[in-house]
Amino acid sequence: METIFFIIRRLTVHKLIIFYVCIFQYSCLYGQELSVKKINENYQISLNYANKVLLSSPDEGLWSIALGWKNKWPSDWKHVKPTHLESVGEWKILSGSLKLSQGEWIFKDFYKYDLGKIKCIRRFEWKGKTELDSITLAVRWTIPSRITKPFLPGILYYGNPSGEINGKNNVPWYHNQPGEEALFEEHRFPMPFVSLEWKEGDSYFGAALHTKPSPVYMGNLPDQWWSMGLLTNEYNTEIRLLSGPVAYNQKKNTVKALQSDNLPYEWAFIKVLPGTVIEKTFYLDAFQIEKEGSGFQRPIYTSIDIFKPFYTDDFPKYSEIIKAKYRFTNSRWIANKDYAGYNMYPSFLKPQIVLGWAGQSEAPAYALQVLSEDVKDVDIWNKIQLSMDHICSSPFDENGFNVVYDINSKEWSSKDLISQGQAINTIVNTIVEAKNHPQLNSQIWKEFLKKSCDIFAKRILRSDWKPKNTSEAFFIAPLFKASKLFDSSDYKNAALKATKYYIKRHITMKEPYWGGTLDATCEDKEGAWGAFQAFLAAYEYTKDLQFLVYAKHACDVTLSYTVVWDIPMPAGRLADHNFKSRGWTSVSVQNQHLDVYGVLIAPSVYKMGQYMKNESLKRLARTMFLSCGQLIDPYGSQGEQLQETNFAQQGNMSNVFNLRGGYSEQWTVYWITAHFLTAAAEFKKIGVQF
Repeated sequence: METIFFIIRRLTVHKLIIFYVCIFQYSCLYGQELSVKKINENYQISLNYANKVLLSSPDEGLWSIALGWKNKWPSDWKHVKPTHLESVGEWKILSGSLKLSQGEWIFKDFYKYDLGKIKCIRRFEWKGKTELDSITLAVRWTIPSRITKPFLPGILYYGNPSGEINGKNNVPWYHNQPGEEALFEEHRFPMPFVSLEWKEGDSYFGAALHTKPSPVYMGNLPDQWWSMGLLTNEYNTEIRLLSGPVAYNQKKNTVKALQSDNLPYEWAFIKVLPGTVIEKTFYLDAFQIEKEGSGFQRPIYTSIDIFKPFYTDDFPKYSEIIKAKYRFTNSRWIANKDYAGYNMYPSFLKPQIVLGWAGQSEAPAYALQVLSEDVKDVDIWNKIQLSMDHICSSPFDENGFNVVYDINSKEWSSKDLISQGQAINTIVNTIVEAKNHPQLNSQIWKEFLKKSCDIFAKRILRSDWKPKNTSEAFFIAPLFKASKLFDSSDYKNAALKATKYYIKRHITMKEPYWGGTLDATCEDKEGAWGAFQAFLAAYEYTKDLQFLVYAKHACDVTLSYTVVWDIPMPAGRLADHNFKSRGWTSVSVQNQHLDVYGVLIAPSVYKMGQYMKNESLKRLARTMFLSCGQLIDPYGSQGEQLQETNFAQQGNMSNVFNLRGGYSEQWTVYWITAHFLTAAAEFKKIGVQF
């Protein structure tokens, strides 16, 4: 004990924060206990923390199997308790059997400690001589609380309260009512785990089940996979895996297949031939947590540790990506005596120069300054000057500036806070970088930026400022930067006020980060990213380490949308390209497809790896950038929507089995390219070499 105190005294404050976070996050490496007790002739298994049972096999038995279907749902459940225990090396092996008139089921579980979690391989073996129909296999674990906060990456964030309020049929939601069930296909999970957080007395606890996803052998449906989720009982909650059945929002046999609706997914049972062996690998973890709203954080890093999504040799090279994206950027350049900029849309739609969000016409002005030596184009400087001069012609009113310029009408229109916040962040970066390039004249850019910051700082500093969602967090980073550029205490005070406001509003996860997109008013990746960018900027401006802790919280929510495994694809466009999903990101709890947005986030993830001394984050950031270079065509173009699961927003959406593996390559709004250039510039600024 004296040695520990000696170490702590010698740590710097920064290292002390990292030491504290790491020790707390991994404390249950030593505190978590796998307990196997013999009760009468059977065995009961549980995960205990400080002698408290946090996760246990159900009272009725460790193994559960449904022998039939009734009312389109598994029925005739049989439960089996272990009758034998043996130890083989580091493994504990439990076994049992179920005798039927047609033969016998043999069950085995193999358990061992694996870096602070419990690994299990569950084995189902049918020894009968006849085929069994309509079978459902289950993995079930209970926690001792009915009221929990579920976290299912990319799907369900502490119940999705905001998504439900804004569109009840658009998102999954959860209320902890007895009999309520949420089960989703494993390929729907970017990080394949379910975690629960709950409170007992003054303490908070967490538990998680991680799975190695897999299709179901002899599934009744085409492309049938295991499903994962939870069930609320009268006195406890189950984390569970089933061999196919799905349910959500009090509807069974349905999947969230469309933006605002579901499609039927029925009769997801399996057929079992004589001699069949089915094995399922999963991991269990149970732990105490420090604060409300942090129970999901440990499972995030456990999932990264399980899948190690760091291999990048099978992805396009950095130089290839930059060349392709710059080629495509030039194809979107539009200019005459009245305007200059980058077209948001493909040629078959009306041309518009659009700032922020999906247009990102301002992005090249910053990125191409930093990347000028990479692209080696002497015309860059003229395009930067012309495009920025045009952007800064956007008219103002008390609500800010317009973000859409129609080249046919030659008029500016439309305002939204997300786009304005993102645009001024790039504009301030452009102005700061222009100090290194005397061929650029940034005077009118500064005037535009100052006018913008005056408006938004005033807005935030009003006593009645109460933003609808997390979208206004996008103003925080540029206000901090502009406060240095213009030596403005108002900008600093506004940024600090907004930072503290959003920390208080979201850190407990009673209201998860949400509303960072314009087409999904729900819990989403961009909302979490807005907070992550903001809290990280607050730390870098103030050097207050508490902001770094909050930045890690928002970072971890953002990361939960990142795919850490390669989802096998059925025949289709993605399989045509041997697509690897690791490093791509899911969009939101409403729009559950993949996109390349993760490239924009990747440099900040790398920074968190630096600040937290976490090599996995740094390696994951590289994966996020390079992996998203897949599917770039010879023109340098990519589509926006990749259908890794049973969800689509285009094409024939009448049959759920036609969706997975599809790819919408026509919708090529400019952000898909702009974020690559911006991220490449940010990586270069922090000295990362690919």
